[in-house]
Order: sequence, then C-alpha cells, then structure tokens
Amino acid sequence: MTGGNEAGAARADMLVRPTLLVLLAATFVTCAAGWLFKAQCTFDGQWDNLELYAKGCYSDAFPFWRGHRLAEGAIPYLQTQIEYPVLTGLLIFLEQRWTHALFGPDAGDPAFVFVVSLANTALALLVTRMLWDLRLPAQRLWAWALAPLLVLYVGHNWDLLAVTLALAAFVAAEKGRPVRACALAALGAAAKLFPVLLLPLIALRRLLAFRFGEVMVLVLVSVGTWAAVNLPVALLAPDNWSEFYRFSSERGGTAAAVWDLAAHYQVFITDIPMRNLLSGLAFVAGMGAMLHEGWPRYKDRLWLMITPVLLWFLFTSKVYSPQFDLWAYPFILITARRWEPMALFVLGDAACYFMELWFFSGQGGGWPAVPMASVLCAAVIRAVAIFWLIFDALRQPLPEWLERETGGAPLPAGAQAH
Repeated sequence: MTGGNEAGAARADMLVRPTLLVLLAATFVTCAAGWLFKAQCTFDGQWDNLELYAKGCYSDAFPFWRGHRLAEGAIPYLQTQIEYPVLTGLLIFLEQRWTHALFGPDAGDPAFVFVVSLANTALALLVTRMLWDLRLPAQRLWAWALAPLLVLYVGHNWDLLAVTLALAAFVAAEKGRPVRACALAALGAAAKLFPVLLLPLIALRRLLAFRFGEVMVLVLVSVGTWAAVNLPVALLAPDNWSEFYRFSSERGGTAAAVWDLAAHYQVFITDIPMRNLLSGLAFVAGMGAMLHEGWPRYKDRLWLMITPVLLWFLFTSKVYSPQFDLWAYPFILITARRWEPMALFVLGDAACYFMELWFFSGQGGGWPAVPMASVLCAAVIRAVAIFWLIFDALRQPLPEWLERETGGAPLPAGAQAH
C-alpha cells in the first residue's frame, strides 16, 4: 500500500470509529472471558499447581490469598510480607477487604480471583477510555478492547494498575501537562517500577535546553509523589516495605528471559549478581543508543519513545514473565505504524505464556508437557517482534494520528512547566 493510500485508509478508519460505550462493552466482555479463563481451575472448589500449569489458568492471586494470610485478614506490610511496591499492596489490601465484604469471612481463592479480575476490569476500562481520547483509529481501539492479552492477564496479577498509571502519564505529557505526567509516572513507579522510564523521557529535553527550573519542578514532583506513597509504610514496617526491592535483586530469572535461555543452552552462564549488572548495563547502553538515533524525530515529544525503550527494557531484563507484555501493549497500539510486528508480538506473548506453563507442567509429570526448546521458539518469536517494533519506531514515519496536533508540543523556551 502506498503512503497516500495508507493515509487515506487511516482517515477513513477515523470516520467509522466505534462509540465509547460500544468499546467499553467489548472490553468488559473480553475481561469477563479472562475471568472465566482463570476461573476454570476453581469450578471444583480447589486447585493445584499442576492443573494451573496444564490448563494455562495460573494466577498469582491463588497463592497470595492463603500464602500471604490475606484469607485471615492480615494487613499487607503491617502484618504480612508482600513482594510488590506499596501502591500495588494497597490495591491488594482493598481487594482483600472487598472479597470478605462480598463473600464473607470464609471466602476462598475463587472469590479473591473474581475480585482481582473485577478490579483489573475497571482498570482495563480506564485504558479503553484513554485510548479513545487519544483519537486512535478504530482498528487500534478494537485491538485493545478484544485483546488476547486481556483474556490471559486480567485475572493474573496486579500489573494493570501500573499500566493504567503509565498510560495516564503518557496522555498528560501529550496534552502538554508535564507536572501531572511526572506525578502519574511516579505513582506508577509506586505500583511497579517500569513507569519510571517515562520520567527521563519527559524531562530530558528541558535538561539539555538548560531549563533547570522546570527540571527541578519535575524532579521534586516525581520524588515527592513517590515518597508520599512510600514513606508511611517504610516508616511503619521498613523490613516488609523493602521486601520488594530485596526480592527483585535476589530472585533468579524466568524461563523465557534471554539470560535464562543463554544459561540453559550453555551459551552464557551468569549468576544472579552478574545478571543484575549485565542486564542494567545492556539496558542503559541500548536506551542511550535509541535516544541518540531517535532524537531528531522525537526531541519535541520524547515520551513517544516509551515503546522502544520499554520493549528493550523487557528484552534485557533478567525477569521476563509473560504478563510483562501487557506493560508495552497499549503503547505499541499508540505508536507502532505497521500491524505485522504488533500481531507477531501478540502471537509471541501467547506462545511464551503457554510454553512456559506447559514446560512447568511437564516438569511435574503433567500433560501438556513441552521441552525447553518450545520455550526457546516462543521467545524467539517474541524477540523478533520486539526488534521489529524497535526498528520501526526509530526508522518508520510516525503514524498519522501522532502527527496531528494533540496538545503535546514542547513548551516555549521561556515557559514554565504547568
């Protein structure tokens, strides 16, 4: 398709956008299917790891409910350890209370999975609203509302909270509200670390333009917002508050992460401290190279580079759980120009999800059972999609809906952040 035809098709697509109500309804139905997908392992009133792996319906909510004494009413951080940042811990606490309020003091794992799925559905609906407000073409909106990733992950864990806050920060930056964007990104970092990647993308242009007053405002807002959420828990329960950071530093990798695959096939064997170091260095070097390459195109709206930066972060991380793909998916829909790498990314995500779980099923003597080679093949599919999306972000023209005026133009040199 030629550039003119493609632009014409995009304009025509904008004219037939579905109404917001229709999109919200479709998103709700997709999330309901996601809850059913997880709930299939609880219909008999019990569950076990082998069934969760074999049927693909694993959820972090299952072990959390009893393993962290949530079923007993224990308060996260104050009475039980939680290996998540504080804002996610607050969401878990609220879901614990809602579960007991709706299903009684003897509520079991299925009830908690239902409430977790319900809260994530509300967050998914907020994402739908924000994507709609960005005036994306109809096909992109449907790609979120009917996303296979929502089916897989709406009942999986709590990452949608950080996804929603990160996207809200991105939208605020596009509307020329950098202070709000930094506050939202800092809140996202209090739920899961990855939204912190937006902060340098928002502030760097001002720093290089020697607009130090604006930069200082953004830094103070970011640090102050993060501290306001974290300090109360850090002071009341310092050991439990820091568990997330210790856990992240000390944990090993995941089966489909590049470091684990390299070690499994004897290509490059590393211990955990070495992986921490090398993954950090690889990410920083790659991000620097991408910023250098993308600067001429993105310097006025550097936050548009969140897609390649986040994808590179995922690829280089020592831990790459399949649900992490949900972090990048809304940004891919906003910034990617071509459908082919997006479709390949979704395919790679689903392949990694099921191959990892079926590998664990086989390790326990269950069926389906796949060898590590299947995990490698799935990871290769996803890696090809990641590098394709990164290459396109640096080399392909911006999609038409990002070229029009969105309120995201840089502030004049003499303006103050607002």
